Amino acid sequence: MKKIIFSFIFSSVALFGVDWLSYEDALGLQQKNSKIIMIDIVRTNCRYCIKMDRDVFDDKEMSTWVEERFIPVKLNLDIHEIPLGINVMITPSFYFVDKNQKIIKMIPGSWSSDDFKELTKKIKGE
Repeated sequence: MKKIIFSFIFSSVALFGVDWLSYEDALGLQQKNSKIIMIDIVRTNCRYCIKMDRDVFDDKEMSTWVEERFIPVKLNLDIHEIPLGINVMITPSFYFVDKNQKIIKMIPGSWSSDDFKELTKKIKGE
């Protein structure tokens, strides 16, 4: 019974998280709506990446806020090919890409929801 309750709670929480896209899907969507692509680059077992996912991107309010402003992409350095010649020094790192595939901002590190909002609120597409 405890497993069932835990599974239900876990799956309910996951429903509120950011809906991450592949980079290729994000490019196609960007051609239609001109939103900025936000690439979250992580590593397997990166404790700061996991903390930010749990505390920021799995939050219903924050996931809505992110998806209204950006096209969210998550890439794992251990699995995915990183586009645009990006050379990642730390994880997590966030790269914001305009419709011309130009990186317009990079934010390294893990942040609280409030800090992440403050750092990204002025990033806008056309």
